[in-house]
Amino acid sequence: MELNWTDSESIGIELFEKFPDLDPLTVRFTDLHKMVVELEGFAGDPHASNESKLEAIQMAWFEEWNEDE
Repeated sequence: MELNWTDSESIGIELFEKFPDLDPLTVRFTDLHKMVVELEGFAGDPHASNESKLEAIQMAWFEEWNEDE
């Protein structure tokens, strides 16, 4: 499955599975961008991200992480 910047929920799940003990709200957007681009299956243009897309991904990841608590 190919992921793109608009797949925030799927990316959030992938990040939670890869980093289950990391609080998403502690991750800077520059680091989050790198983490997303390095995900297996991510096919989006690295230059096509913006703050609102990263925030949506971070919130989706946080929801997954928060449900696990």
